[in-house]
Amino acid sequence: MPPKKRNSGAAQNKEMKSSIKNASPDKENPDLSIEKHKEKDADFVTLCQSLQVTDAVCDRAWTIWKAVQASVDKVLDTQKRLWAACLFVAVIDLEVPSFTFTQILKAVDLNVKQFLGLLKKMDVNLDTISTKVNSAVTRLEKKYDVSRALYQRFEKGKEILRSCWTMFLLAKGRALQMEDDLVISFHLMVCVLEFFIRRCLPSLLHPLYQSVICTAQSPPTRTSRRNQSKAKPRQAPPEVDVQLLETLCKENDCSVEEVKSVYQTSFSAFLDSMSLSGTRDLPQATDLSKQYEELYFKSRDFDSRLFLDNDETLLTPKVELMPVERTPRKNLPEDVVLIPPQTPVRAAMNSIAQLRVDLTTSGDQPSANLAVYFMNCTVDPTEEVLQRVESLGLLFSQRFGNAVGPRCVGLGKQRFTLGIRLYYRVMESMLKSEEKRLSVQNFSKLLNDSTFHTSLLACALEVVMATYGGSTFKNGGYSNGGVPVETDLCFPWILDVFQLTAFDFYKVIESFIKAEPSLSKDIVKHLERCEHLIMETIAWREDSPLFELLKRTREEGPVEQAEPPATLNQPLQHNHTAADLYLSPVRPSSRTLPAAESTAPPSSQPSAPAPHQTPRHPKSNSLSLFYKKLYRLAYMRLKMLYTQLLTSHPELEPIMWTLFQHTLQNEYELMRDRHLDQLMMSAMYAICKVKNVDLRFKTIVTAYKNMPNTNQETFKHVLIREGQYDSIIVFYNLVFMQKLKTNILQYASPRPPTLSPLPHIPRSPYKFPNSPLRVPGSNNVYISPMKNPTRMSPVMTPRTRSTSDKFQKINAMVNSSDRSLKRSLDMSSAPKPLKRLRFDVEGQDEADESKPGEDSRLIQKLAEIGSTRTRMQEQKMKDDAESEKDKP
Repeated sequence: MPPKKRNSGAAQNKEMKSSIKNASPDKENPDLSIEKHKEKDADFVTLCQSLQVTDAVCDRAWTIWKAVQASVDKVLDTQKRLWAACLFVAVIDLEVPSFTFTQILKAVDLNVKQFLGLLKKMDVNLDTISTKVNSAVTRLEKKYDVSRALYQRFEKGKEILRSCWTMFLLAKGRALQMEDDLVISFHLMVCVLEFFIRRCLPSLLHPLYQSVICTAQSPPTRTSRRNQSKAKPRQAPPEVDVQLLETLCKENDCSVEEVKSVYQTSFSAFLDSMSLSGTRDLPQATDLSKQYEELYFKSRDFDSRLFLDNDETLLTPKVELMPVERTPRKNLPEDVVLIPPQTPVRAAMNSIAQLRVDLTTSGDQPSANLAVYFMNCTVDPTEEVLQRVESLGLLFSQRFGNAVGPRCVGLGKQRFTLGIRLYYRVMESMLKSEEKRLSVQNFSKLLNDSTFHTSLLACALEVVMATYGGSTFKNGGYSNGGVPVETDLCFPWILDVFQLTAFDFYKVIESFIKAEPSLSKDIVKHLERCEHLIMETIAWREDSPLFELLKRTREEGPVEQAEPPATLNQPLQHNHTAADLYLSPVRPSSRTLPAAESTAPPSSQPSAPAPHQTPRHPKSNSLSLFYKKLYRLAYMRLKMLYTQLLTSHPELEPIMWTLFQHTLQNEYELMRDRHLDQLMMSAMYAICKVKNVDLRFKTIVTAYKNMPNTNQETFKHVLIREGQYDSIIVFYNLVFMQKLKTNILQYASPRPPTLSPLPHIPRSPYKFPNSPLRVPGSNNVYISPMKNPTRMSPVMTPRTRSTSDKFQKINAMVNSSDRSLKRSLDMSSAPKPLKRLRFDVEGQDEADESKPGEDSRLIQKLAEIGSTRTRMQEQKMKDDAESEKDKP
């Protein structure tokens, strides 16, 4: 009987569609039929009844529960809590409206973080938690974090009424499409506070707000009874108290301009819908609560009103302080003020305020210095630059409104304005550096390059967006589990807005960072992560110009090789600037291009070819630098995973890297619409297989999930062929193994291919280790990095040199992996298998379907090759012996 295979994505989708189809009648009759579930645990059915789920949800959850039972060695938590998690997964997968998130939390006595943690622990099998569920959980957790951060900020005020918080929740749910946007939500909260403070009695307010209210609202004068009938009706107060709003913004480090924009658009429209515009009456708490309840049951997530009651379902677990942290600080001066940790809201407001301060001196138009650079060009780019900024500004604001809400187009314009200022500022700084480097002032080619300008503006806007939204990214560049990409402003949203390829965007990142020293550490890390994400996956999309450049380069010679071991501990060194990279050849051209090592300035024109000389394309600086960085990133990822799994097999690391590097260099088509880590895991599994080391894909994936910057879509959603996706295992069997089978088998030969040198572990090119660092809290104390001591090498005589050479050869022999390679081919002394996790059925090899008592197909093939080679060698020895006998 053939071994059982993993459920493929297609089979799972088919099963899900079948379940949804069967669930249709239940939607009309949601009552659970007890007769249909007699074979299930009675307590499980009781839980289903209490949560009012359908028969389809009950069946689906029970199937998931059985899979969880079979996939773990011991139960992670109580059965009831695991059942609840299975029900939650089933509801999301089947898209059947049932219970709310808070209801299921209360049913099993868990808070949000505990329940989400339980879901993550449950994901022990590749098919337990679907990408749809993972995306829903991610959005839910992000929304919870935002709501909790806002409530912590909200509850600091002593005069805040329950209805004020409820009204804010109602306004956020109705006015915003993106409830997980911290900054816009906080601005909306300020608007709600202004609304309530303006209507409160001054005696209930803080003195600061008392004075503001009294100034803005003088008490009405008394009218005599005689003239009472003649008194004019009192006019409605203005929609917003500007002085009060400005005071609130100042106290909370908000931009008055941005809060006013939120008030005049989103909040005013909300007040109109509630019939609260122009009135001095406070809304009834019961009415607000009832309306929010409708919104809460529609969204079916957590009930944020429970923050007011310190409900256990919304509390985060208290972190116990370590003994060291409880030790009093004896030597701390009395006048030192300890600054408490920043809240998420305060941190966001401070970052935005700092960005605005940094850009205070920058204008919305090109500066006088920038205008001079434009005029020095052979073709003045001023008009095109201004037209491009205007058209991209309209596009950005429109797409921003589509994502956040149609009434937030004004906010998009404000953020774009900040982006323009940063764009002009960085451009001027770049041109000054290029002028100093090249001693030229005519940058006509660069400044008339539309892609350069669009990339530079996109990078400036990404800095602004990251400052407002925190350093966040989409799920590895994938679509967000069926959610429209438009509702997610995280990178690479800006590339989609401007229709800009990731490979073009990457060229500006490093120069941008070096040209703008005021960027915060978090923003630099964000841009560096953008660069990594581009190299990992986004630059390898179907329409990327990278493939055309690689194809042309391959026709002319190999792509950039990995760096030699001599550079192991050195940072990435290169002299390429954005000007070099954007003017570097990208696409084939009929024009004759200058030689590869030309040092002509960017403003020069290509020279004509010499007679009877074959024109050749210059070396692509952009591709060269891209591959240098790609190799280092790829090795870093491989090293991290290898360290978790295979430290007992040090001989395998260079072999894995050689296969991985060979794939990136010679089989780069495998990266098309795929992820760098997919090839990395496949290369690791292939070498373990060919070397007879027991390492399962399940174990690789489990370790991979513990690495930073990973997403489950990387191993659950891999392109197999056009339009078809499946797990990493199916990709390995049907694509990777088929493409590289011959190359993989070579590594089992007694004479394997030459191994590639290991690149050095990457160090960020945006850190400057040679610069002294200022000691915090001091003005004139700096720490310089320790320099490597100069090695005084004595003059070596021929005798000592010979002795040294011998020791080097001995060390090479000791460290050689030949012995381990031969031992791994010996079937009688197979290496001790690693401790492995159980897969679908114990003992099955998920990649090549071998059984525990059998050798894998690869090993069988290698054994045949080895025995054939041995017979050939023996025959040759016999022939040589006979020929010796025949000699006279």
